[in-house]
Amino acid sequence: MKSTVETLSPTRIKLVIEVPFDELKESFDEAYATIGKQVVVPGFRKGKVPARVIEQRFGRGAVLDEAVNNAVPKAYDEALRENSIVPVARPDIEVTDIKDGELLAFTAEVDIRPEFELPAYDTVKVEVANATPTDEDIETQLTSLRTRFATLKDVDRAAIDGDVLLVDLAGETPEGDSVDDLVGNALSYELGTEGMLPGFDEAVRGAVKDGEVTFSFTPQNGDWTGVDLVVHVKVQSVRERELPELNDDFAQLASEFDTVAELRSDVQERLVRMKKLQQADEAREKTHEALLALIDIPLPEGVIKAEVEDHFSDGHAGEESHRAEVEEQARTGLKSQFILDKIAEIEEISVGETELSAWLVQNAPRYGMAPDQFAQALMSANQVPMAIQDIRRGKALAAAMKQVSIVDADGNVVDLAILETDLNPSVTESE
Repeated sequence: MKSTVETLSPTRIKLVIEVPFDELKESFDEAYATIGKQVVVPGFRKGKVPARVIEQRFGRGAVLDEAVNNAVPKAYDEALRENSIVPVARPDIEVTDIKDGELLAFTAEVDIRPEFELPAYDTVKVEVANATPTDEDIETQLTSLRTRFATLKDVDRAAIDGDVLLVDLAGETPEGDSVDDLVGNALSYELGTEGMLPGFDEAVRGAVKDGEVTFSFTPQNGDWTGVDLVVHVKVQSVRERELPELNDDFAQLASEFDTVAELRSDVQERLVRMKKLQQADEAREKTHEALLALIDIPLPEGVIKAEVEDHFSDGHAGEESHRAEVEEQARTGLKSQFILDKIAEIEEISVGETELSAWLVQNAPRYGMAPDQFAQALMSANQVPMAIQDIRRGKALAAAMKQVSIVDADGNVVDLAILETDLNPSVTESE
């Protein structure tokens, strides 16, 4: 087989491929077998019809067409490998010449991943937040813990955010008819959480015990969409939380520790761990953003256009601003794939079964499935290669992060190896 590459643009090439007939024996064997299974010839069992009989009964042309259909995809894949081409879309193939017994020639135009250079990773510098919790962070956590053990006390003042109200609710239409979905009695609600109806907090803030307020609410979905409903609220009581005193007794009540000092120390350690996790996530995100900003890559416009059109394939044209947003997301996503795939190739990154299993366990809950179910669904949809590619790209970014300069807000170097050890001490213990 002979193949030549013609560059049509930085993101599109044309392959010219010629295959001598002496290399098509396997394709012809498959063609005879395929046709033999589809036809019935008296005197022969189905699937056992000799090649010469097939040609006599159905013509050389039928065999030739079937053989070419078998040969073209194989020759195309081989030409991609020989020329180190990474396609990013389906090819446009045109058979240009068939000389029976001599030659099969065809062309394939396809969008490809363009050539580009990766930067020296040690020139990339990203800054992440400090991993040291402030005194305020610690106090916030302790206050949150105390809030869980708080008692409620009735107060006679106006309601403020953080108070727990006991309310009766009644909704009605502009005509005065009751709306069953907006009726409730003795509902407990923490003011300021914006967890009731839109406008509820604003209307009730400042109310007092036995007070009544009314406000309007216009549902955006359901049976009353677009209807201006009237909501009446009666405040049965206003209660504030009384937090337990932060002392050794509370430490023993709320934790396994005997003293506040021990509890505070534990809170600090937990915050450090949480902030290190956040630090690692921030480093990953900012390294990715830095690579995207540093590397300029021409993108195949046909692939971008197809992705945008697929997004709006439900018939909705979408506003120009929304279409522009979808297009920008498509460009960023494709550029990211190009960069991470090239890093993976250079670093010779592979994905093992253990990593795939861990990925399945991690992602299955997002789809409401058990890992085994999720694996079966991926196999049925032929999506396992995409899952492996996703894992490989994640490993590629991790490989780049190890060479990038990462510092915290104070300029201290963040050592990812130490960070990983701190977050996963069992890893080093088992090695």
